[in-house]
Amino acid sequence: MRILVVDDDITMRELLKLMLKNHEVYEADNGEKAISMYERFRPDVVLMDILMPKLNGIETTKRILEKHPDAVIIGVSAFASNKGNEILDAGAKEVLEKPFTRKKLRELLQKHTGKS
Repeated sequence: MRILVVDDDITMRELLKLMLKNHEVYEADNGEKAISMYERFRPDVVLMDILMPKLNGIETTKRILEKHPDAVIIGVSAFASNKGNEILDAGAKEVLEKPFTRKKLRELLQKHTGKS
C-alpha cells in the first residue's frame, strides 16, 4: 500500500514511517508538497495533519479532493475535538486523534482501503 504522510513535525513523520514500515511511505512537511506528491505518487491513503504552516491540512484536503474526489484522506491531529469536524467537512474520511496506537492506525487503513 502507498501512503502519503503529511505533517510538519519530523518526529511524527518518523514515527508514522516506523508504524508503516511494511508499506511504501512518502512524506511531505507541508500542504503544497503534499498536493504535488499526491499527483506524482497517487497514494492509496493520505494521513493529513490538520495544523500546519503555509497550507493547513483542511485546505490541502479540499485541493486534493477537487482534482481527485476518490482520494482517501484521514485527518490526524492532537486537536481532533476542535478541528476534526473541519477536515471532515473538507472531505476527509475520518480523523485519527494523537496520540494513537499502531493497532488503531492499521484498523483505519483496513477500514478505508480494504488493505492492511
